[in-house]
Amino acid sequence: MTTSNQGNYFIPEPSKWPIVGSIALLTTVIGAVTSMHANAGEPPSMLLWVGFLMIAYLFFGWFGTVINESMNGKYNAQVDHTFRLSMMWFIFSEVMFFAGFFGALFYARQISVPFLGGAANNAMTAELLWPAFDAVWPLLSNPDNSIFTAPKEAMGPGGLPAINTAILLASSVTLTWAHHALRGGNRKNLMIGMFLTVILGVAFLFLQAEEYMHAYSELGLTLGSGIYGSTFFLLTGFHGFHVTMGATMLIVITIRCMKGHFAPDNHFGFEAVAWYWHFVDVVWLGLFIFVYWL
Repeated sequence: MTTSNQGNYFIPEPSKWPIVGSIALLTTVIGAVTSMHANAGEPPSMLLWVGFLMIAYLFFGWFGTVINESMNGKYNAQVDHTFRLSMMWFIFSEVMFFAGFFGALFYARQISVPFLGGAANNAMTAELLWPAFDAVWPLLSNPDNSIFTAPKEAMGPGGLPAINTAILLASSVTLTWAHHALRGGNRKNLMIGMFLTVILGVAFLFLQAEEYMHAYSELGLTLGSGIYGSTFFLLTGFHGFHVTMGATMLIVITIRCMKGHFAPDNHFGFEAVAWYWHFVDVVWLGLFIFVYWL
């Protein structure tokens, strides 16, 4: 195999991880579909839990292999460039992922709901079918309340959403501070910045869980409360999932920092996680504006 001081591209040994990943994802998808089609009150399929465990095993094993290859000096500048391009394309795919959901929110707010309220030359149909429907967003009344129970109140930008916005913005600052400390060889500030970032990320998740309980118990805002409820939990829920993944990566990177895995001039693993976390923060700003505020 090539080493970092050679010009040839690194070619890894044959690996079991791609097939393990395929089996893990297939098992998880089958388990998820089986759970969705289960009767009310039944626990999730065992296949779903097996799939989750296989994915965890995949992450630990495959990323562990990559870390070992990096620590053993098998990667060169060309591999580093490829990693950077791959992370950029991955984040771009995540941008498109959320763009689809923001597009669904835009379509519901600007096209579907006004149409049901009588816009676009649909006044007569709306008057005959839903004469009492108030097409104002956030949608606190539904055309047919026998199907969806409208929420009592919308989730505003104040309180927990504003606090969580401040938390995520602060976490970007602490992570950037840690990054500058790493590049400057300041190990003390690096560790302080990473610990603060992890704490802020975990705090965000706890407060979002509190927000969900508040929405269900006091506002009547649920997944079954029509298009407003479904778009609210779709966007904020997937963002919460990404924060969970980002916080997990931050914890791993913090442990690696403690072990001295990164050098001021060689720390792409750290940078990749930082890019991802900043992306998650930017998405939340979009959510705060278009889901909570406007």
